[in-house]
Amino acid sequence: MMMTLIVVLVVSGALLAGAAWGIYGSLSKPVEGFLVALAGGSLLLSVVTELIEPSVDKAGLLPAFVGVAVGAVVFTAVDYLINEKWGSEQGGGLLAAITLDGIPENLALGVALIGAGPMEVAALAGSILLSNLPEAAGGAKEMAGSGISKGRAMLLWGGTAALLSVAAIAGNLLLDTAGEGTLGIIRCVAAGAVVASLSTEVFPQAFKEDSYSAGIATALGVLLALGLGELGGG
Repeated sequence: MMMTLIVVLVVSGALLAGAAWGIYGSLSKPVEGFLVALAGGSLLLSVVTELIEPSVDKAGLLPAFVGVAVGAVVFTAVDYLINEKWGSEQGGGLLAAITLDGIPENLALGVALIGAGPMEVAALAGSILLSNLPEAAGGAKEMAGSGISKGRAMLLWGGTAALLSVAAIAGNLLLDTAGEGTLGIIRCVAAGAVVASLSTEVFPQAFKEDSYSAGIATALGVLLALGLGELGGG
């Protein structure tokens, strides 16, 4: 349990650090886009190797396929409602948009920590941390630029960090006794949501802000996740 708390605090703390960076620091659009693409590439590979592939081994190919599809559909539907129907510029809608892709990431992190050794989740945890930093920086900067006060923006990100911490801890505690098949399906649902968020939110933003360099950054992110995975397996 202690390792779970440490990992959750570090990963969620990256949200606050990124938000402070975006609100109070200077962050150019190209740098922001490059970092977002780097984090997205890292997270994409980690989702496949740390969530989907082990789930196929444990639960089977068909349940994994269904889980990924369900996660992607649910994320896409809620993302559509936030952006097109509720208005992501509103307070509640904005907070929902911020937390939407973080909840499955952290739920998956909590599940992955079940029975894991100190280094076995290095790739997933490291990739989520790398993803949280630039996403929080960019999101907080946009919030502050839209007229929300810096203090309120930091409070929103603090609340987001708390919600995501709860998601990770809940995933770890509530599913501790679940069978491998059930855990595999849950991991795949979370993975599907993360993949959908990368394709609709992360990579388009990175390309818009950093243009073609985003492709290089994404490839570097994949290599970084591969290195973290080798470290975790060592």
